Amino acid sequence: MSKPSPEVIRDAVRERYASAALAVQDSSCCADVGAGLGFGSELYHDDQAGDLPAGAVAASLGCGNPTMLATLKPGQVVLDLGSGGGIDVLLSARRVGPTGKVYGLDMTPEMLELARQNQAEAGVENVEFLLGTIEDIPLPDQSVDVIISNCVINLSADKDQVLREAHRVLRPGGLFAVSDVVLRRPISPRLQGLMALWTGCIAGALVDVDYEAKLKAAGFHGIEIQPTLIHDRVAIERLAQNMEIPEDIDLTSALDEMDGAVANAFVRAWR
Repeated sequence: MSKPSPEVIRDAVRERYASAALAVQDSSCCADVGAGLGFGSELYHDDQAGDLPAGAVAASLGCGNPTMLATLKPGQVVLDLGSGGGIDVLLSARRVGPTGKVYGLDMTPEMLELARQNQAEAGVENVEFLLGTIEDIPLPDQSVDVIISNCVINLSADKDQVLREAHRVLRPGGLFAVSDVVLRRPISPRLQGLMALWTGCIAGALVDVDYEAKLKAAGFHGIEIQPTLIHDRVAIERLAQNMEIPEDIDLTSALDEMDGAVANAFVRAWR
């Protein structure tokens, strides 16, 4: 099974996250959409997210908490790649304060609409949400101090371009600090070709050593990749229950192959 084209991957990812945004907006109580779709649970403590809009928390589909990874300071400019419902943008806005600014970049109009609603509800002014892709960031060169992201870079079909763009917009000495899914060993081309595993943040994940190599090639240094949660067979099977796996796939073999190969990780590097 061949890898889907970049256009097919992007359309499928956009459709998945549009559906998630609409599910939050349609819910009378903002049920936790991320509970069955994302790679992490209880990623944000109540003392962090307890007073954020329910829609921002419910729409979190991440695999970590990048705002804990990046030591943000007042006055900094921050960019969140694939900002979704805006939870990491709003948390970052608190930490950079009124003299700083946080951009949230997302390619899904429905997510941007939800994020702007959450921004208005939270009464946060030092935030701007942008429509665009992480492969073509709509910001000038060297205009950002810190880049964060939460389980998004794995969804891109052109990670080299994403990392080049991240390097371009960061100022000298800037920090790249993201949560992402990584692989501890390669998975078979057959599994890499499954769209359900692409939109489920597995098929597009980089092997950790490849992630490091691509960051170096883009110009980054001081690279750290720290697994925070390794998914065993039981965890992968639970995730697979929310994916449309084709009937011709031997699920038992697929689960055996992915057992221990998939991990949440913090990825940090400097420009």
